[in-house]
Amino acid sequence: MDLDPFVAAHEQEWRRLEELSRRRRLSGAEADELVDLYQRTATHLSLVQSSAPDPALVSRLSQLVATGRAAVTGASGVSWASVSRFVTVSFPVAVYRARAWWITIGIATLLVSTAIGWWVAANDDVVAALATPGELDQLVNGDFADYYTSNPAGSFAFRVWTNNAWVAALALVLGACLCLPGVYILWQNALNLGLVGGLMAAGGRLDLFFGLITPHGLLELTAVFVAGGAGIRLGWQIIAPGPRPRSVALAEEGRSTLTIALGLVVVLLVSGVVEAFVTPSPLPTWARIGLGATVWILFLVYVFTLGRKGARDGDVGDLVADADRTDVLPYAG
Repeated sequence: MDLDPFVAAHEQEWRRLEELSRRRRLSGAEADELVDLYQRTATHLSLVQSSAPDPALVSRLSQLVATGRAAVTGASGVSWASVSRFVTVSFPVAVYRARAWWITIGIATLLVSTAIGWWVAANDDVVAALATPGELDQLVNGDFADYYTSNPAGSFAFRVWTNNAWVAALALVLGACLCLPGVYILWQNALNLGLVGGLMAAGGRLDLFFGLITPHGLLELTAVFVAGGAGIRLGWQIIAPGPRPRSVALAEEGRSTLTIALGLVVVLLVSGVVEAFVTPSPLPTWARIGLGATVWILFLVYVFTLGRKGARDGDVGDLVADADRTDVLPYAG
């Protein structure tokens, strides 16, 4: 198939379909025209996919068919069914499928942080280079604990939420840039955690460090690990897409990564609430850690129960259901 004459012959039809698909109200004649153009464009897409699979044209026609289908069927952008599917299928499946990446990153980060913390606490010269005795005393006996109570809980929760969401977004987006920038963000996170932990240990208050960071840190760090793992996993598709064409691998994993990004906004909100209301509360340390651990375990059970089930059913964590996804050109596996 010669694409240039084909595009020239049908360009007006495609533009008309795009125009009608965007209108909120159609006359009877326009509705009939919309259905006819949608069916024609779906046929055009099938012809291009089978005869001359130009990626740009396939992408354009796929979008036209998708928007045309939504206009014909009257599908809305957001519905309770789509929200329910996102919560019970798409997000847990997307996180579950990326588990090898974020679990590995989590273990590596904790090992690096522990090594850095031990190195700082075990070497007085390192402690002296990082903080004067007065600064160390201020951190250990004042600043570290005061951080969680220096602002009203509501505003503090919002600030923590936005900050953590920004860190997670950087880890996710930069991880997709051939992996290395994402690794750097995760290294910075591990370094800061290790340095503060090491200084608290050097000041004899490692109990305070874990008592304050554990309640919210379990879920918060897991969310950062998930973001970093998803981003690096997406970046790896550029390097090694496997049996799929690189464009197909990036498209499929990109939609799954977007699912994770949207879900983590809620996860980090929960983490921020725990950090603002549970971490600085007057409850005993064991109770605060217990509450944080309960929230964390519930998240893991949610991911590994619903995620495993959805993955076994063949779902890939896409934002849209299989029935709403456009077909792609078959490829050799």
